Amino acid sequence: MNKLPIFALAASLLITGCASVNMAPQEASDKAKRFDPPSEGNAGVYIYRNSFVGKALKKDLWVDGKCIGESAPNVFFHTEVKGGETHKIDTASEFSPNSLELMFETGKNYFIRQFIKIGVFVGGADLEQVSEEKGKADIAELNMAQPGKCSGDNK
Repeated sequence: MNKLPIFALAASLLITGCASVNMAPQEASDKAKRFDPPSEGNAGVYIYRNSFVGKALKKDLWVDGKCIGESAPNVFFHTEVKGGETHKIDTASEFSPNSLELMFETGKNYFIRQFIKIGVFVGGADLEQVSEEKGKADIAELNMAQPGKCSGDNK
């Protein structure tokens, strides 16, 4: 049996289609896009996804083991963490979570981009910290997702 057509179909599904998640009210999205300083003693965390690849996939996001929600294309999440500490951001991937551990300074906003990578069976996800300038510019084009449940229960 020729597996090329099956592989081609799987690859096209990773690139096309569109996953959807519950969206936050427009007012909340607009407020988050003002990029106000976080509340006293905290740091702001923006996690977003704007990659072209993997539009049909949803991927879980956690901050310090707490589910933030499932990401989808062209959405962002905003949360706050205690400043002056190291925090761990995780995302679901093909075989295991991918993590980023960063020290978050009090009073600052941080920007983390989630991106999809083509995997063996299904697309995986990874995270990267981006500059404030790039993060703000990218998020200006996105809408905020409603925090929610994660599909994986390993966190």
